Amino acid sequence: MDYCLSRHSTVSPATFSSPYPPPSLRHPLTFSPRTALNFPNNHLLSGRAASGLSIRPAGRTFPVIASAGASPCEPSSSLNSPLEPRSQPGKFLSSVLQNHRQLFHVAVAEELKLLANDRDGAVSRMLLTVGSDEACLHRRVAQLKEHECQLAVEDVMYMLIFYRFSEIKVPLVPRLSRCVYNSRLEILPSRDWELESIHNLEVLEIVREHVTTIIGLRADSSVTDYWATTKITRLMLGRVYVASVLYGYFLKSASLRHHLEQSLALANQDHHLGRRTSDQFQELCAYGVKNLVFDTVSNKHSVSYGQGSTNQGMKGESLKCYVMGLDPETLQRCAKLKSNEAVHLIENHSCALFGDGKTCLVENDEVILTSFSSLKRLVLEAVAFGSFLWDTEEYIDTVYKLNENN
Repeated sequence: MDYCLSRHSTVSPATFSSPYPPPSLRHPLTFSPRTALNFPNNHLLSGRAASGLSIRPAGRTFPVIASAGASPCEPSSSLNSPLEPRSQPGKFLSSVLQNHRQLFHVAVAEELKLLANDRDGAVSRMLLTVGSDEACLHRRVAQLKEHECQLAVEDVMYMLIFYRFSEIKVPLVPRLSRCVYNSRLEILPSRDWELESIHNLEVLEIVREHVTTIIGLRADSSVTDYWATTKITRLMLGRVYVASVLYGYFLKSASLRHHLEQSLALANQDHHLGRRTSDQFQELCAYGVKNLVFDTVSNKHSVSYGQGSTNQGMKGESLKCYVMGLDPETLQRCAKLKSNEAVHLIENHSCALFGDGKTCLVENDEVILTSFSSLKRLVLEAVAFGSFLWDTEEYIDTVYKLNENN
């Protein structure tokens, strides 16, 4: 490698092609991603009651606006993000992203390799000293190194997600503790178009239905309707946000599984699997769904190699029909976060966004007055966050083995 970047060396400006494919102390939260999202019989969240969101129209008043861009809401945050990097690799990548953006993905790859080597080295030394007088010491060192690397990897994941938002020119909403004035919150500009642009048409249709279910307004509602105000507790707003993050993660997983099954069905139509070209295999692998291949073959509701009629029927099946037809076991498999790092990242991000800024506690009885437009902005951001998290998790796991979420 002609140029080597790490937090231990000086960064010099240059132009690199990105190797990244397109596409701590933790406090217990009431709106944990482990329990925030339930899928009722209607897998697309059939009613507002499914989310537990209670919306009451309120009289319109002159708003005090908290912008989601660079604003005094977050004076101490150089990136204007709710969660600050806690590790040295995270702070290093934050600096690279701000000052040498073109080197960001090279720096990420280098940091992930360093973290993987550090963790593996500590484990190797622990195994080599088993049975010796130093075994206890090296076991403790390996545990501390594992914890340190996990915090660093979570920061790397967060920086990658932040980068994806910056690509579509959408800043993350700052901490609400610094943006709510007199119990009033407004997020401007809305950035709805940019946040919707990351989805294909089929996914976008489902996302819009999710938004409609959450905020209670139809997609074709008037501008006046969207600027009407509503009351919601901070705790409920946090739960809605986390549920939408998980929903975005689920949609990414389900859409790729749907694409995979359609590809397998098309390749199986002539009953000659030996004729499948290497290009077809590369297309499947490019979507990063190798873990879903075996689920597809083993699941009773998935494609069967012996059912030609089923394959032909799936050819034209929409993503919405496919998702609604998934059995509960497959549905939960698609919705489950694959790594502990992803679970902790959602908890920490939500804590920073909705907590009080000091103890990360959410006051249940605090009622916030906000507009339907601001609610839509938060929900769309959360769905995009979940989609980017899926991509980031898949990429990092190819370099640094993440801890499985059991």
